[in-house]
Amino acid sequence: MEGGGDGKGRAATAAGGGGFGGYESAGDRKWWPWLVPTVIVACVAVFVVEMWVNDCPRHGSALGGGCVAGFLRRFSFQPLRENPLLGPSSTTLGKMGALDWNKVVHQHQGWRLISCIWLHAGLIHLVVNMLSLLFIGIRLEQQFGFVRIGAIYLLSGFGGSVMSALFLRNNYISVGASGALFGLLGSMLSELLMNWTIYSNKVAAIITLLFIIAINVAIGILPHADNFAHIGGFLTGFLLGFVLLARPQFGWLERSELPHTNQPPKYKPYQYVLWVVAFVLLLVGFTISLVMLFKGKNGNDGCHWCHYLNCVPTSRWKCDT
Repeated sequence: MEGGGDGKGRAATAAGGGGFGGYESAGDRKWWPWLVPTVIVACVAVFVVEMWVNDCPRHGSALGGGCVAGFLRRFSFQPLRENPLLGPSSTTLGKMGALDWNKVVHQHQGWRLISCIWLHAGLIHLVVNMLSLLFIGIRLEQQFGFVRIGAIYLLSGFGGSVMSALFLRNNYISVGASGALFGLLGSMLSELLMNWTIYSNKVAAIITLLFIIAINVAIGILPHADNFAHIGGFLTGFLLGFVLLARPQFGWLERSELPHTNQPPKYKPYQYVLWVVAFVLLLVGFTISLVMLFKGKNGNDGCHWCHYLNCVPTSRWKCDT
């Protein structure tokens, strides 16, 4: 799925070249990735501000104990018993814009559905998310450009926040770019399905991608992970992939070499169908979810088993902490 210069599409071999599913189109433009690095720098800068505001030596910890990495002074971390991810207190995260159901619904702070995407609970949380964004996002931005990938990233993060608020309600606060990252994974899967006919290694690609997604969702059922944000972001990105990441069929790329009467359409019929279905589902899904959220509805009321999607209790841990 990389760009070239001779104006003709071709299937890549399994040995190398091409994109995730074994396709390389010389007619595609290859974009210079700048948005993803900018997002990474922005998230790192926001985390630095979080620690500046937190000021552990001055404010201490409600659970007691000394600050971690005290030599960092104002930027030192809360005690591990309070935040094992090496980060600020939940109070600081709340001040900075963490997702809080009560403040979103009752105090009309809907901006938290977006602001929480840029916050991270700790240094470990930040590093894991930014490395994931680097490996996933750079490739996608090279292939599809900053506008489409930026839209998928932000809307997926927003979709993850909405689903998280609907199901977690006022029991927790939530921060992180995980929903947006899962949206990028979802868009990779739908892009593969949307452009199915132009890939060579499609079966291997889809198995690999589904395995990566399954592992990440499985990690999300552990305590302290917000799997509802993961699922909401993934579903949003999956639908957006059908809307934004369609590729022209091979024949259209060589249209200048064909008689006018033999020129094929840019997209295949099934691509148009998937585009319409995904667009309608996006509109309906966001409308229903936002209406439910701002009316104070609890998503668990209509789905009594959905809480297991976020955390599965075992003899080793509980899910109500």
